Amino acid sequence: MGFWRNLADRISGRDCFLECDGCDERAATHQVNDADFAMALIGLGAKMAKADGVVSRSEIRAFYEVFRPPPEGRDALDRAFELAMQTTLGFDGYARRLARRFRCYPAILEDVLDGLFHVAKADGTITPDEMDYLQRVADIFGFSETEFRRILAGHVEPDDKDPYVILGIEAGISDLDLRKAYRRIASQNHPDRLIARGAPLEIQRLADEKMAAINAAYGEILSQRGLVAPLAN
Repeated sequence: MGFWRNLADRISGRDCFLECDGCDERAATHQVNDADFAMALIGLGAKMAKADGVVSRSEIRAFYEVFRPPPEGRDALDRAFELAMQTTLGFDGYARRLARRFRCYPAILEDVLDGLFHVAKADGTITPDEMDYLQRVADIFGFSETEFRRILAGHVEPDDKDPYVILGIEAGISDLDLRKAYRRIASQNHPDRLIARGAPLEIQRLADEKMAAINAAYGEILSQRGLVAPLAN
């Protein structure tokens, strides 16, 4: 069972409720519509491949690495993908559909962005058009510029390797808030949580790299501040 299909089967409104104090009880009991969920992801992934105007075989292969349908669903997926990749028009509708569904579960939306980055990088580079596509999807998902830079740093090595960028925090953050931010980011990006959400090996390897970068950035900031151990409560 593929990454996105597995997510659709596992994620319920109750999970969403636990992640967001602002969600009401009706949202907490709402189950994901698997077909609607899958179609939105197929659309976004196919249009990601088309973002620079040329759909390469490596991008198609990368798409199927992160969205592996059951054998009986492959033909339908192929048709939907081929139709969606004809143009990037309409990608925002798919993004908004997912943003509404998972507005209180940002970890899932970040998983989606990770999958899109995997497709974008498949041919060896992320073009300006592809970066614009990723930025616009992130905007629709509700990620701030700082959060997008953090996600980007997990896929493209930052020019200045600023540890604050890697953690998605401001340099003036207090020591206490630094610890809270690290714990939140590390928890959301921990490989074990990604595995639990059904990620394929390609994305799991990416999670290992992201987690290593997060830990290294946190350690560097602690060192800069003269904090050699985790902060006390």
